[in-house]
Amino acid sequence: MRPAAAIAVAALAVLAGCDDGGGEGRSPAAPAGIVTPGGVEMVRIPAGEFLMGSDAGAPDERPVRRVRVEAFYMDRTEVTQAAFRKVMGANPARHKGPDLPVEQLSWSYAVRYCNARSLLEGLTPCYDLAAGTCDRTADGYRLPTEAEWEYACRAGATGPWGFGADQRRLPAHAWYAGNAARTTHPVGRKRPNRWGLCDMHGNVAEWCDDAYAPYGGSAPTPPERVLRGGSFRSPAARCRSAARDSEPPGLADVCFGYDAYGFRCVRRAPPAGAPVSRPGPSSGRR
Repeated sequence: MRPAAAIAVAALAVLAGCDDGGGEGRSPAAPAGIVTPGGVEMVRIPAGEFLMGSDAGAPDERPVRRVRVEAFYMDRTEVTQAAFRKVMGANPARHKGPDLPVEQLSWSYAVRYCNARSLLEGLTPCYDLAAGTCDRTADGYRLPTEAEWEYACRAGATGPWGFGADQRRLPAHAWYAGNAARTTHPVGRKRPNRWGLCDMHGNVAEWCDDAYAPYGGSAPTPPERVLRGGSFRSPAARCRSAARDSEPPGLADVCFGYDAYGFRCVRRAPPAGAPVSRPGPSSGRR
C-alpha cells in the first residue's frame, strides 16, 4: 500500500481516468476529489438544495419537495470486485472481472464492507451491525441516503437524468437494458455527470442507507431498503434520477441471482482544513 498520508491529501481531477465516451469535455462544475488510503477515488459533493422526486414519475416518487444536503464524499464509481476483494477477501459477483462492479450481495453485506473499509483506514465505523443502525455523524464509510444519492446523481440537473431530458443520450451515459447485453460492464466507461460521477444510471442498482417507504407513507412489513439508479437489466425509465426500487436487506443472501445489485460508499466531509483520512492500524484484512 502506498503511504496513507500522501494518498489521503492528494488532489485529483475527478474526471481523469473516467472515459467520457466521446469528446465530452471536463465540466467546469466538477468538484475536486481525493484518493483514499485504499486507492479509491472519491468526489467531494458540495452542500446544496435540490428538488427531490418527480411528479411525472411513479406514485412513490411524489410529491416533489425541496431537500437540503450537506457536503459529503462519494466514490466516483461503483465499488469494483477488485476493491471489494481487497477489503473483504471474497468476491460474491456472478459476472466476474476485477473492474466490474461487485454485485449479487445484500444490503447487510454492503454495510459490512463499509465498516471494514473504515477500520482499515483508522476511521470510526458508521454501522452497528447487531442493531442494524447507522451513525451518520461518524467519520467512516456508509451507504448514501436517498437524498444524497439523488442529489449527486442530478449534479444540478432538473430533468429525468443527470444529463437532461433527451433519452437518446442515455446510451452514452449508462449500461441499461438497451445496450448492456444482459451483463455488467467495467466501471467508468460511460460519460460522467457534471460532478465527475460515473455509472449513476445503470450498470448495477445501488443500495442506499434508507429504509424504503413511499414519500409521506409508511414502510412495508417486513422492512425493505432502497435501491437507486437502475441496472443493466432496467429500461430507460427505471434509470431516471428519481426512480426508486427496494428489496429486503438480506434477501440477496439467498443467491437467487441478484446480480443487478451493487453499491458505492460515501462519508461525511470533514471541516475545512481537517485531514480527510488518517492511517489505519494495518493494511491487513478486517
